[in-house]
Amino acid sequence: MLPERLLTIGLRVAEAIPVIFGVIVVSFILTRALPGDPAVYFAGAAADEASIAEVRSALGLDKSLPAQFWIYLTDLASGDLGQSISTGQSVASDLATRLPASLELTLISLVLSCSIAIPLGGLAATRPGSAVDHLCRVLVTAGVSLPTFFTGVVLIYVFYYLLGIAPSPLGRLDFIYIEPDQVTGFYLVDAAIAGDWETWTGALKQLVLPAITLALFTLAPLARMTRAAMLSALSSDYVRTARAAGLTEEKVLSTYAFRNALLPVVTTLGMVFSFTLGANVLVEKVFAWPGIGSYAVEALVVSDYAAVQGFVLAMALLFVALNLVIDLTYTMIDPRIGFQTK
Repeated sequence: MLPERLLTIGLRVAEAIPVIFGVIVVSFILTRALPGDPAVYFAGAAADEASIAEVRSALGLDKSLPAQFWIYLTDLASGDLGQSISTGQSVASDLATRLPASLELTLISLVLSCSIAIPLGGLAATRPGSAVDHLCRVLVTAGVSLPTFFTGVVLIYVFYYLLGIAPSPLGRLDFIYIEPDQVTGFYLVDAAIAGDWETWTGALKQLVLPAITLALFTLAPLARMTRAAMLSALSSDYVRTARAAGLTEEKVLSTYAFRNALLPVVTTLGMVFSFTLGANVLVEKVFAWPGIGSYAVEALVVSDYAAVQGFVLAMALLFVALNLVIDLTYTMIDPRIGFQTK
């Protein structure tokens, strides 16, 4: 059983290789189509044509597109994502520094939203028309309607400016704390490994407001999908059969309805995670969070080709890995699905 599953995982990874290559080609072409000339930007406003040409040559932009693409592929084969011309660091080191920040924020917000959205959606489905159902509808509407930057600014105004109970929204740690030694890049995990609970508390405080802001945004699709999936499961034949057999309502809900309703919820969770990780740039900007979303936007502004391509490639790899995790989760929830290649 285990060798068969490992073989299937290997086949899924092999199927993703053409997709990754397509992402590399498209990202390379689109970055070259960005308006503006990075050589002009980094040569400076007072630079003459000779200086601009020298910078363009140093960046490799004087070569033809096929030559640039071949150089990019050979660098990727050796694990070199290039050097960011905006930060002066290698793209790999920038991503290694910023990606854990976005992952930590995204994971904490998803844990928070799931702990609210899934129980709330399930209760709303079992009690249609009740106060819980109306509360679910209100939260879903608010989560869809309120822009994340607006929610973040309101939370900062209330809890930091008016009440003074939240720390300053300036990154992952307040200036009074020292960053923990990097092991995983997750401050909560690294501080716990080091046994520095004061820094751990400081990192958690910094996470609260941005995580709540992002959780309100991700809560809406999860609660809506949970409610719809539970309503569908509760009206199914197998639930009616289970009730007719005399099973308790708790057994019917937990074993038959909720477990079958989890499949579309897991799919939605995967899509929300992949979308949120790259699209939470507004939250990162509001809270000065040094994540991968703000890094990509800053690179786009200055046409930093290597940084943009590195960001897109990292997102593609994460998306492929996430799809594999979702497939594995399906088999844990419902063994009837199996783990077969498509």
